Amino acid sequence: MPLRIVATKPNPALVTLPWSTPLEEWDDTYVVPLPRGLSRHVVRIVRLGHDVYAVKETREAMAFREYRMLRDLRRMDLPTVEPVAVVDGREAPDGEEIEPALVTRHLTYSLPYRWLFSHGLRADSLPKLIDALAVLLVRLHLAGFFWGDVSLSNVLFRRSAGEFTAYLVDAETGELHPELSEGQRNYDLEVAYGNLFGELLDLQAGGFLDEAVDPHEIIELVETRYTALWQELTGTEEFDTSEMWRIEQRIERLNDLGFDVDELDIVTDWDGATVRLQPKVVEAGHHSRELQSLTGLDVEDNQARRLLNDVSAYCAHAELGDGDRTIAAHRWLTNVYEPVMAMVPPHLRGKLEPPELFHEILEHRWYLSEKAHKEVDIKVAARSYIDEVLITHPQEVITASDDPEALMGLPEAGSPPE
Repeated sequence: MPLRIVATKPNPALVTLPWSTPLEEWDDTYVVPLPRGLSRHVVRIVRLGHDVYAVKETREAMAFREYRMLRDLRRMDLPTVEPVAVVDGREAPDGEEIEPALVTRHLTYSLPYRWLFSHGLRADSLPKLIDALAVLLVRLHLAGFFWGDVSLSNVLFRRSAGEFTAYLVDAETGELHPELSEGQRNYDLEVAYGNLFGELLDLQAGGFLDEAVDPHEIIELVETRYTALWQELTGTEEFDTSEMWRIEQRIERLNDLGFDVDELDIVTDWDGATVRLQPKVVEAGHHSRELQSLTGLDVEDNQARRLLNDVSAYCAHAELGDGDRTIAAHRWLTNVYEPVMAMVPPHLRGKLEPPELFHEILEHRWYLSEKAHKEVDIKVAARSYIDEVLITHPQEVITASDDPEALMGLPEAGSPPE
């Protein structure tokens, strides 16, 4: 049986991987020791030149189905991993067939939940992960995606200005519909509750999560956050014509949540005394789009909100007034952001994503300023953070210049902390 690779923009080096060998037998020649989550399938992370991929063995029908589903979700600009290829026709030298493989691009600076907790994530940060999962589920449901297997294990997390952003990593059970029924949404929530409960108990059994954490309270948090966000994004409100300001207020609330409103359904009753308002089309990434239009930086939405605040503070400090915000943002980029990022030594640049690192430096500057009872210069704060904090932070990404052996200290998912 000939080897067949179905791919979008394929890396020619994919052909050089040992497809005639089962994934579980791949060694350090190909595999890089980046953290990976729990999976019912065999998964390996490999590097080919500058590119890093996740390779998963699965059945042929499931591989092609998930590949196409992920492509559809990416076209809808939803937070998922990027599908790269399906490798079929794998065969061992003795002629035995080997399961096909789905290849996805490794999401840089992304981490599975178990790795976060095994590296010291505190129990009080758990609500941030749960919030990120709830936001992801709402976004997927708004797009008509029925997940079928909601869990922390099927998600990767990226840091986002002290919060987290969740990305769908496993879509093999998913279905796309024009619109989801309330029953479909509730089913996904029920699955989420069951899976989350088990995952939290597993974390506690492994010593990664404080025994004082009550899984029932976390489940309630998922329900509360999902319900509140869904209602804000889709709910209908009624008011009289003397309260038309509530239209702008609703839009501002959605912007604060990180969503833009593309379409509103505004209906008045027969005598024009009452107005009914319902958002029809909302799109995530409000702050990200604003920052990108001003500076060209492409970052997570919470990071964008934090950086936009610093741009505003820079403008006020530099007394730039209410002039062209694009010019002011460009000055901030060239006079503040880029010089601070240039201070980070090359061997430390895999510790944190640049915008997250800048957020951490801003937090560190606040701490130093409080301690000194005066404002500390951003570059002084950056040098202090790099020398005292960043150097102790675990590596979260592998770059082309990294020696894989230097990352061997990263534990596999499920391994206990040292």
